[in-house]
Amino acid sequence: MATATKHPPIQDTSNTSVRVEIFDQAYNLRGTNPEYILKLAEYVDGKMRAVADQTHTVDSSRLAVLAALNIADEYHLLKANLDGGISDSSKRARRLLEALDEVLENHHAR
Repeated sequence: MATATKHPPIQDTSNTSVRVEIFDQAYNLRGTNPEYILKLAEYVDGKMRAVADQTHTVDSSRLAVLAALNIADEYHLLKANLDGGISDSSKRARRLLEALDEVLENHHAR
C-alpha cells in the first residue's frame, strides 16, 4: 500500500501584500505589482473624496457605490470611444485594402 507524501502548499512569492488607505479605511491588498495597487487605491480614494465633496454624504458604503458608478461611467465612455476608433480604423483599412486590390488587379490585367 502506497502512502501519500504531504507537500507544503506552494506559495506564490510574486503575490505581495500592500497596505493601502481608501477613504480613511486601511486595507491589505494582494497583487503582483505593489505600485499599481497603490495607484488604483489612490484613484478610488480620490473618487470617493470627490463624491463626498459633491454630495455631502458621510455614509462610506453609499460613497463607495457612487464612486464605483462614476468609475464605471468613465470606463464605458473610454471603451465606447476606443471601440468607435477601432471601428473607424477598420473601415478605413478595409477601404485601403479594396483600393489596393483594385490597383493590383488592374496592374495584372495589363
